This record gives sequence, structure tokens and C-alpha cells, in this order.
Amino acid sequence: MNKFKIALVSLVLLQICGCSSMLPKAEVVTISPWHSYTEAQAVFDKIVLHKTTAADLAKLGLDPSKNPNITLLNYSDVLRRFIPSPSVNASDLDEGVKECISAKTDCIGYEINQSVRKRVRYGNFWADFLNFKRKVDVLGWRFSGVILLKDKVVVYKLTGGEPSIHEFEENRNPLGPLQGIGETGAGRL
Repeated sequence: MNKFKIALVSLVLLQICGCSSMLPKAEVVTISPWHSYTEAQAVFDKIVLHKTTAADLAKLGLDPSKNPNITLLNYSDVLRRFIPSPSVNASDLDEGVKECISAKTDCIGYEINQSVRKRVRYGNFWADFLNFKRKVDVLGWRFSGVILLKDKVVVYKLTGGEPSIHEFEENRNPLGPLQGIGETGAGRL
């Protein structure tokens, strides 16, 4: 078979098979002991203020030395987070936050940010490949939490995030692969 016939057969096979299966897929996962927002929230629900200790948190999977996505907050980090400007009145803060701030260096915090985002491109392979039209489905979840400990005992906890992320992205470029040529030329002027 000559090269022309091989290219023609390959092109026909590409048209016959499900071309959308050839589109790229991406997944962004923060390493986490939890597989969903609900699992993360369930762990936080087990934390009891003025009773749960740092050792108990470690048993729950909230150990900064073993979980790579827990940020340790020192006293000044806690101050910046809860009293970001002089207009914030410290007396309006939650009692646990005030306890932690008054403990100064005996106060530490954990900031937990866990997320999963899957990006799946769908639609016509050729329109996507040639940059005419790109459709992306984004699915996932994001969990964030803050824990403050005074003398290794939890005095404050707060959670938030997005239990369910579902977004659609669609980009249309009428000029396809030529769409960006004018933009790159204008950037050089």
C-alpha cells in the first residue's frame, strides 16, 4: 500500500470510530484521605470543641505531617486571618478564636483545602482539534476548613466549600486555528 492509501484508510477509520473518545480528559485532584465533600464534612462533624485533641485529629486523618495538604497556621497567621484590618473588632470574634489569639504562641491552626476537578472535553473531535469549537464539562467538589487549637485542644472549627461543582465551558473561534494569529502579532507592537 502506498502512503496515500494508508492516510486515506486512517482518515476513514477516524471518521468511523467515536471521535469524541479521542478528545483529551484532565483531572486535578488534591491528595486527600476523602473521596467526596460529604466524607470530609463527616470528619469535621466528629470534632468536639474543647475535647478533641491534636492526637484525635491525627486519628481522623488531620495530621499535617502525614496529610500533605494541611497548612499550619502560626499565631500571626491566625491574627491576619481573623483580624485583617483595624476596622474588625476583636470583641466580635467567636469565643474560640479569642481564646486562641489570647494564647499567642500556644495557639496553632490547621487550614485544610481539598478538591477534585475533572475536565472532560466533548463534542466534535475535528471542531475541537482545529480550534473552531471546544466544549468542556467540569465536575468535582471543593472542601475547606479551619481548626484552631489552644494547648493542643480544638477551640474553634469552621468549614465551607462547594459540595458539588458542575460547570460547562464552551469556546467558539470562527477562524479556527487562525484565531490567535492577530492576537500574537498585536502583542509584539
